[in-house]
Amino acid sequence: MVQDLAGNWNRHGVAGIMRRFDYLQDGLFILALSTYAVNRLLILPHLGGFFRSHLSWSWSFVHSHLDDLLMMPAALPVVLWIQRQLRWRAHDGPPGWDEMAGHLILWSVICKFVGPRYLHIGVADPWDVLCFAVGGVGACAWWNIKGGRRPGVRA
Repeated sequence: MVQDLAGNWNRHGVAGIMRRFDYLQDGLFILALSTYAVNRLLILPHLGGFFRSHLSWSWSFVHSHLDDLLMMPAALPVVLWIQRQLRWRAHDGPPGWDEMAGHLILWSVICKFVGPRYLHIGVADPWDVLCFAVGGVGACAWWNIKGGRRPGVRA
């Protein structure tokens, strides 16, 4: 194992250089979580009137869909870190498309079907599922382009 200039540990193997996923220290995770917090704690409660009156075209997105767009990049690293701690995840590589898709399906069913229908929590909005998917695809693409090859996957 060698350490590159940015401090990331890399393992040289048959599949090439594999970068370790930073989980809770990942830049996209921190950005998504920070944006979520600013939206929920500052924009929605304190600047909602400004958005409704001056930027009405953006209010429905900020109010209804921004959090859904941020869900995968903000939640997936936490879940994968927990799975890694429990040894349910076998590697420290960036999340793969299969991991992202599995969590997307599971969370969509829980948040947009089970919650609204049986627990009376949330709203069954198909646009939210689309936002989950767009956020998940964008995050997974970023992590895999930035992160290089996944362990065990040949080029």
